[in-house]
Amino acid sequence: MRTFSLLRGLSVIVLNNGRAIGEVNDLFISSEGLVKGLWVKNHSFIRKSFFLDIKDVYSFGWDGVMIESCAVLTAIPKHSNFTIASENRLAGRLMMTREGDRLGLLQDVYFNEEMGTIVGYELSDGFFSDVLEGKKVVKASCAPAIGKDAIIVNVE
Repeated sequence: MRTFSLLRGLSVIVLNNGRAIGEVNDLFISSEGLVKGLWVKNHSFIRKSFFLDIKDVYSFGWDGVMIESCAVLTAIPKHSNFTIASENRLAGRLMMTREGDRLGLLQDVYFNEEMGTIVGYELSDGFFSDVLEGKKVVKASCAPAIGKDAIIVNVE
């Protein structure tokens, strides 16, 4: 299990030639709260972005994401549901319980790399609260309801 913030910026490396083809820029998340893939930006002069399906990742290391071939990189989906920090972003959205209690603003997600399931959410109540009390981590027992104004979770 790891957070998106630890994954962001890691090199994506091809196993058979050791070439770094880009770096992780964001996560694609479905409306069911599953990590579907990685947003990869390449290292070439003309910056391009690619989609890397979570199933096509050979391994997640602490210093790089390993893939078997460049062929697994595809075009960014036209109707991707959500990302953490880019288009249709989830970071900064209000999280609430099903009972109507405010939990905080989403800052990061904890996810299982092999299965692509989100197992927890890191929340903030603002800078001063984070300094005094620290950020909160909430574990959810089922998929969230992601809406325009809030993310609704069933808290364990």
